[in-house]
Amino acid sequence: MKIVITGGAGFVGSSLCISLKQKYPQYKIIAFDNLKRRGSELSLVDFKQNNIEFIHGDIRNSEDLELLQEFDVMIEASAEPSVMAGLDGNPSYVINNNLYGSINCFNTCIKNKANLIFLSTSRVYPINLIENANYIEEDTRFWFSEEQKINGISNKGISENLSLKGSRSFYGTTKLSAELFIQEYCQFYNLKAAITRFGVIAGPRQMGKTDQGIATLWMAKHFWNQSLKYIGYGGKGKQVRDLLHIDDLINLIDIQIHDIEKFNGKIFNAGGGMQCSASLYEMTAYCQKITGNTITIDSDVNNRPADLRIYVTNNAKIESEINWKPTKNIETIFEDIYLWIKENENQLSRILK
Repeated sequence: MKIVITGGAGFVGSSLCISLKQKYPQYKIIAFDNLKRRGSELSLVDFKQNNIEFIHGDIRNSEDLELLQEFDVMIEASAEPSVMAGLDGNPSYVINNNLYGSINCFNTCIKNKANLIFLSTSRVYPINLIENANYIEEDTRFWFSEEQKINGISNKGISENLSLKGSRSFYGTTKLSAELFIQEYCQFYNLKAAITRFGVIAGPRQMGKTDQGIATLWMAKHFWNQSLKYIGYGGKGKQVRDLLHIDDLINLIDIQIHDIEKFNGKIFNAGGGMQCSASLYEMTAYCQKITGNTITIDSDVNNRPADLRIYVTNNAKIESEINWKPTKNIETIFEDIYLWIKENENQLSRILK
């Protein structure tokens, strides 16, 4: 089998490339990336060591994608991942990359008669619907209450039944638009595709920043004894996300590669779920325990644009239909990130510090 992974030098992409090559050494794995994100260049050494082909290209340029020939599966993991993208008054980059670039990828799949695995996002769900959900405030976190008036929201999280009517950020809108185009390609061009709306993904190899990669950012600041800030919702760090370990994502993609018929024509949520969720305040406690460091954490009561008080994935559909569920817990996620930073401290200090 020949597998192309766009965004192949990024966090998810490089992890997929290396893991799949190690599990299936007979497969040809191609990483396609423009190396825009800082730190992505570090993956090139790993690719060479693992006999993974690298193609320097940009999905926004259809000519670059013509370098890809006769492959079986494309894993489209090349998105601009920040929910803050475009909120500065210029959405051109996120639209060009996440929508037009993705369409170029779909066309390349059709040309090569290849299957598509598309990594979408939980951010396709409207902000106001989630923010208007009933919630309770506990000592260390916010949480969805048992009684909800909005279909698709429960104390188990957000399901695929939540309405898509409303605004969601330019990032979320480009990903939702790409989902809609995929459905057209499946209907009229017979493309076989798997669409998964992932929650927050975390683990080693992620170059965490304030707007994307919160688990790595939190651990890195504790590792190097630098300050952090709780932003919004009272400035107490009670906002909650579920975290999906990169290994659990890879296990799901492995299933999709080899049995895409289970996913074709369907859309699934996939995340850490309520069992693997944490508030920023709780993430601080994990990082303190693992590193032994206590850092200064400031407070800002003002909410950031497009932020959410709570997002937790309801995995009920994918668990029942695919028999997939996450296996790694929160503490394992932070321990794995810590070990990765510790083992690569010299390289990572100029990026994460």
